[in-house]
This record gives sequence, C-alpha cells and structure tokens, in this order.
Amino acid sequence: MTLTKTKRDFPLDRIRNIGIIAHIDAGKTTTTERILFYTGKTYKIGNIDEGTTVTDWMEQERERGITIVSAAITAFWTVKKGQFEGEEMRINLIDTPGHVDFTAEVERSLRVLDGAVIVLDSSSGVQSQTETVWRQANKYNVPLIAFSNKMDVVGADFQATIQSARDRLGANAIAYNLPIGKENDFKGVVDLLSEKAIIWEGDETGAKFHEIDIPADMAEVVKAAREKLVEEIAGTDDILMGKYLEGKEITVQELKQALRKAVIANKIVPVMAGSSLRNKGVQSMLDAVVEYLPSPQDIATVSGYNPKTGDPEERKADSTALLAALAFKIQVDPHVGKLTYIRVYSGTLKSGSYVYNATKQIRERVGRLLLMHANDREEIDEAFAGEIVAAVGLKDTVTGNTLCDENTPIILESISFPDPVISLAIEPKTKSDQEKLGYALQRLSEEDPTFRVKSDPETGQTIIAGMGELQLEILVDRMKREFKLEANVGQPQVAYKETITQIAKGEGKYIRQTGGRGQYGHCLLRIEPLPRGTGREFVSEIVGGAIPREFIPPIEKGVIEKEDTGILAGFPVTDIKVAVYDGSFHDVDSSEVAFKIAASLGLSEAAKKADMILLEPIMKVEVTTPEEFLGEIIGDLSSKRAQILSSETRGNARVVIALVPLAEMHGYATAIRSMSQGRATYYMEADHYETVPQNITQKIIESSGFTGRVEH
Repeated sequence: MTLTKTKRDFPLDRIRNIGIIAHIDAGKTTTTERILFYTGKTYKIGNIDEGTTVTDWMEQERERGITIVSAAITAFWTVKKGQFEGEEMRINLIDTPGHVDFTAEVERSLRVLDGAVIVLDSSSGVQSQTETVWRQANKYNVPLIAFSNKMDVVGADFQATIQSARDRLGANAIAYNLPIGKENDFKGVVDLLSEKAIIWEGDETGAKFHEIDIPADMAEVVKAAREKLVEEIAGTDDILMGKYLEGKEITVQELKQALRKAVIANKIVPVMAGSSLRNKGVQSMLDAVVEYLPSPQDIATVSGYNPKTGDPEERKADSTALLAALAFKIQVDPHVGKLTYIRVYSGTLKSGSYVYNATKQIRERVGRLLLMHANDREEIDEAFAGEIVAAVGLKDTVTGNTLCDENTPIILESISFPDPVISLAIEPKTKSDQEKLGYALQRLSEEDPTFRVKSDPETGQTIIAGMGELQLEILVDRMKREFKLEANVGQPQVAYKETITQIAKGEGKYIRQTGGRGQYGHCLLRIEPLPRGTGREFVSEIVGGAIPREFIPPIEKGVIEKEDTGILAGFPVTDIKVAVYDGSFHDVDSSEVAFKIAASLGLSEAAKKADMILLEPIMKVEVTTPEEFLGEIIGDLSSKRAQILSSETRGNARVVIALVPLAEMHGYATAIRSMSQGRATYYMEADHYETVPQNITQKIIESSGFTGRVEH
C-alpha cells in the first residue's frame, strides 16, 4: 500500500475516533474494508474469503477468516451530504474482533474511542456478543450508531432487527433510513429526514448511486417512520418539543442538530440499513458518522486524579494544554519492536521527547511516533490532542498507563479486564528453549492483558491462562511463527477459584531457634466472605504497636501468596477479606520473612474453619439450530448441568440460550456438529462464577493431588 504524507493540522471538529463493534460474523471487517475503499485508503476492496483484507493482516486472521487483534487505521472522508458537505474529515478507525476470546481488544478500543458503529446482522438481530459489546460501550459512555448489515441475505428483516435492539439491549433504537426492497431485491434506502431515496447502480463498488423520489408504494410507511423519528428527536429537546406540540414545522437542520446532541448523550441510537458485501449503504453510514458521532471537541474534557494528592483533575481537549494520554494497546512488531498505541486526550506528544508515566511514576522516552494504517505505518513528528498514534521506544509502559507532564501529573481512568477462565500447561520441546519460552510468553502477555502466565509451585510447570481455547491456540501458534519456538501443551483446564462461606479466625506462629539470631513471627487473622465477584481485601486493625508497622506489608504479602497458590485444591482464593487484628513480636528475632510465613500459616488455619468451597466459571451459551435437532440439543445441554434460559425462533432457525459450567463444554464443537449433521452453530462467553456441587468438588480435590488440603 502506498502511503501519502498525512495532513497534520486537522481542526478537532473534523476528527472522528470511531470503532466498528459487533457479534462474530456480523460483517465488521467487511464494513471496514468498504470504508477504506470509499475513503481512498485502498484501491481494491479486500475480501475475507480470499485473505486480502487490510485490517485482518495477521497470517492467522487470514487463514481463519476472523479478526484477532484490533487494527487502527487513519482514513479521510469527503462528506457527500449534511452540514459538512464537501469537507474532508479525518477518521481514526479501529476494527475490533467479534470473538469473545479476544474481548480485551474490544474493551481497550472502546475505552479510547469517542463513538462507535455497532453492526447488526439483519437476519439474526441482536446476538449474545452484541449484548456484550453494547455493555462495554455503555461502560465507557460511547455514543453509537447502528448499521443493520446483510439486508441482502435470506431472512433479512430491518424492523425486527430494530425491535430486537430495543428488547434485548434496552436501546432507544430508531430507524434513520428505510431499506428499499430486501434480500435479493435490496437496492437502496430512503433517508427519512431529507425524504429522498438513494438507489445504488449494481453491486460492483457501490460508488455510483443516484437520488430519486420516494417510491409510491412506500409513501405511507415512510410518512409513519419519519413521524416517529421526528417525535423521538423532538422529545430530547425542549424547544423542538414545544414546536412539535404546537404543530409548527421543524427544519431538517434543526432535527439534525438535536439528533446529534441526543446521540452524543446516548439518548437515541439511529439505525441504518445496508449491505457491506454488496457495497450498499456504507457511504450514507459514513456521512452519519461525521454528522452525529462526537469529535474530540464534543468530549471537551477528560477526567482523572492527581497521583500525589488524590484530588480529581481534568484536562481540556486542546493541543496547547498540558499533556494527558493513555496507552491502550501493546503490539510486538517484527520490524520496529514494541509498539505502544496511544490516545492523546490533551496537549501535544513529540517524537524524541521525554514523557512521565504517572501510573508507574517513571520517565520514558518517546523514540518515534507513527501513524498506523493497519500494519503499515507513517512516521510523524508530533501527535496532537484527539489523535490515536503508535509510539516506539516506551520500554515499561503497559496497557492502561497514563502518560503526562511530569510537573503536573494526572492518572486517567484505566481499563479493566475480565479474569481468565481456562488454562493449560506449556513447555518447550527442547530444554535449551526454556529461556526463549520465558521471553516469548512475557512479550505476548504484555500485548494481551487477559493472557496470564504463572508457575505452578507444586509441579514447577509453566501455566498459561486466557479467555478461551481459541485464544490460547492462537498464542501458541504465534510463538511458533513469530518466536520460532516449538512447544508442547497440556489439556485445557478450567480456572476454578476457591472461597470461604463463614467468618473464621486463625493464628499463625513461626518460631525458629538456631544458634545465634532466630526467627519470630506471630499474627492473628480474621477472614470474612465477600459478595461474589468482589475480589480480595486486606486490612490492618493493629493498634498499640502489637506488631510494628514495618511488618504489616510482609504479612499482606504472605496472605496474597497463600491466596494465589490456593488452600483447598490449589486454585486462587477470591471474594475474601483478611484482617490482621493482633499478634506479637520479638525485639531481636522478628523479621519480614518470619511474619510472611506466619501470615501464610494463619490464613491456612482460619480457612480450615471457614467452610471453603470451589467456584467454577459458568458460560452463557447460545446455540442456533434447525428445528429438527432442537430436542436433542436441549437434552444434551441438560445433561451438562445446564440451566436453559430461553428458546426462541429467529428466521427459520431456533436459538437456545443456556448457562452451562465451562467444565462440561470441552469438545462441544465436535459434539454439536455430530448431533446436527453440521448444521447447528454455537457461541459461548464467560458469564459468572458459581459454587461447584459438593460431589464434583470432592473429585476435583482428589484429582488435583494438592498437598495444602483443608479438611471439612
């Protein structure tokens, strides 16, 4: 791809930072490819099946036809219609994965984006992962436009798609345009505000279209849909509401301005019809992105806190203000090394300059700055507020760190990621590759915050953990390709957790007397169960110097290490509060090591009295199947300890939604194929943790062979 030198002085209101988010196979990457073609970034439309897409540039993505890593692209769009007509806009676009195993890519992209396009499959409506990405967008208050894709496929239903968004997402979704025809007859859309119809001439590139009057047979439908849209828009603006109730005419310009405010405030989600594969509707959607999604200027300020005082602080979206930027993604590049993707919220970031990492309280040097076009890049001298760029040379900065001015530090809201639900043991095929394995795993875990690496203290094995089998399979494949490392992997294991159900107390005493100075550590701990999903807490209730202050951190360290290695069956302990409330010390013999060991012993003793249980990850499973296999599939799920939530008809298929323990889902891909002659598909994502039944707990404890067992 040839890269032209990018114009650097774009005003903030001409920039859009947007993402494309959706359920797997809804058409995100296809939509992105069309956007790149129409914005002149590519001269040939990429095709997923042929492996020629720009944003799916990794070998594994092209082989599997899925998106694995989010790709950032800077593109330029000359607006066809609307208030910015004829203006060139800069669009920083992130294409995100749809597969739940790569949910971290969606999470961190939404954290730094100003707006997003949520792509819906017109034949399936809202699907499970659609709900997940919707929740992620809401978490960061990201305004959305919906693109009802695949209007050309059998079973496409625009109104049903809007209704499913209203029912399943609770979104105030409303038609912004209406499709002309559907399935094979889909040929255009009617813009409800301007009351003009657009017809595309053939499928080739969709670049050619012409305006016509509204088809006569659609006049009544268009009138009703426009009335509904105008009423919704007027309902978000007091002045327009007054006009509407008085029966006065509201201009198209007034409606568009009010709709823009409503979209930015997350009050309305306009839904547009199209077919990315047939090159229809993408330009109208791009115009709507510019018209209704926010620019960095609309976000105005970014909030954070001062790490020195803890006071809340704000930074203005202004290139002349103090620097505040967030590192949201790390990528290991074979050509330039470690790339750190950065969203600049305020100020200017210069290549060759020093910046302050406020999260880690260290200075870092920005070697070079790059403007990314998927895996192609263009070197730039500086990045301004509102831009998304990549930096080379930041050694210690990781995902979620804030970069700012050293004299006036600020820490921006970080990015939270879910805990892994599955793990497996890994070892190099040759002993000489052990060091290489450590390096490769470290680099890969820097890139993906949901990928964790630890050493099993019992066996000495290296354990890798992640969000699903596909994620781990691809990471092992990347080791082979990028790091030239062959590895043996064990069977996937479920990431169980341990917790307590009662309040209990325990005493930890570590006394060793060998010639000369001995060891003395003594502490009393109280443990309490916390609500499910809370995590861990440690507090010191020591008063009167029963234990000197310098020994409290070693006690906390001993507690955390014991929680990490497990007490019941070797799994991490969670949802627990540990308080050290008393103890004693020796003037000479007490040491940090002694108190650390005492804390570990105290926690183990308390846990024996606290009725420990195992928790297991419960998955939300959505199975889409032809009617004739429904009975067998429900029966099979029931045998897997499943809780069937619902069964509904979508198009000509039945969709079953159930909650199933992950431990029961191993090999399900093969099982469902054989049950349905290969015609049923399923989708699975982590939902929550739940108590493991007692009989199964006993089997897990026995098979773990864990030495730190607690007797019930």
